[in-house]
Amino acid sequence: MPRPAFQTPTWLTRDLLPSVPSANVCDWLFNEQSLTRRLTELSAGGFSVTPLREGWLLLRDDECAALGVPPGSLGWVREVYLRGNGQPWVFARSVAARQALDGSGLDLQQLGSRSLGELLFSDQAFARGELQVCRYPGAWLPAEARQDGLWARRSCFRRGPLAVLVAEVFLPDFWPAASR
Repeated sequence: MPRPAFQTPTWLTRDLLPSVPSANVCDWLFNEQSLTRRLTELSAGGFSVTPLREGWLLLRDDECAALGVPPGSLGWVREVYLRGNGQPWVFARSVAARQALDGSGLDLQQLGSRSLGELLFSDQAFARGELQVCRYPGAWLPAEARQDGLWARRSCFRRGPLAVLVAEVFLPDFWPAASR
């Protein structure tokens, strides 16, 4: 497999960031509430989820490391747009390793246009890990959203042996709405 033409980003916790973004950006990157709920409020109820791709795929090395599984592990990958009033505000990529997902009782294939975040936040058995942020590689985004250096955050939700890694990339159309 050819190596990507970009460097895999380093995901950092807030205390390790070399420079801290603006207060508004930090509020969205490090807020531990449900992003789905915040986007629903911001869009005055005009929130929707558009599935882009989902299925069994090889996980990226950074995802395997975060999930604590061997490099090259197979996992369920779900990519969606989180939209506010029809505009794609956030690109979200959620992954779970197959060996942990099998037998977990969580069926990610049945989500459709429902929010995974809402499901994770409504199940008290899931514990959210620390938020990490990076400047996301444009090559990892859908073609129509491809832009280098967008702010992204991720965290791992754990329930027993199951871990679900959720990464959220804030797209350019989001920030004008967030600064109102």
